Amino acid sequence: MAFVVTEPCVGCEYTDCVVVCPCDCFREGEQMLYIAPDACVDCDACRVECPVDAIFHEDNVPEKWIEYVERNREMAAACPPITERKEPLARTEN
Repeated sequence: MAFVVTEPCVGCEYTDCVVVCPCDCFREGEQMLYIAPDACVDCDACRVECPVDAIFHEDNVPEKWIEYVERNREMAAACPPITERKEPLARTEN
C-alpha cells in the first residue's frame, strides 16, 4: 500500500510533503508531484504536510480521483525524484 497524490496538486506543486518524506519517494512531473508506490512506507508524514489536501492513502482516495492511483504508479516510474523544497507553481489564499 502507498499514499497517492491526487488532483488538487495539479498546477500547484507545493513541496512541503517532499522534505518530510523519509524514503525520498516523491517524483516531479510538469504539473504535479507523484509518489513512487514501491518506495512509500506508509508513514503518513506527507499527507499532513500537504497544504491543498491532495494526498490520500490509496485505500482512501475519493472515488472521483481513483484514476490517480494508477497515474501515480505510471508517472512515478517516468519522472525524476525530488527531495528538496522549491517554489510552488501556485499559492493558496490565506
